[in-house]
Amino acid sequence: MQKAFVVHYYNDKKNNLSDLNQLLQEGWKVVSQSAMSGGEMGATVYSLVILEKN
Repeated sequence: MQKAFVVHYYNDKKNNLSDLNQLLQEGWKVVSQSAMSGGEMGATVYSLVILEKN
């Protein structure tokens, strides 16, 4: 089974990295990752992560 997960990171307090880490602890593995946007100072950065679990 695969799942698409969009990571968003604005700063250390405004992000969803803990959600991604929880999925990884549950046995999901990263299949691929690609940047979606970002680069401007102060802007939120987004990344598409494809996860897989047997």
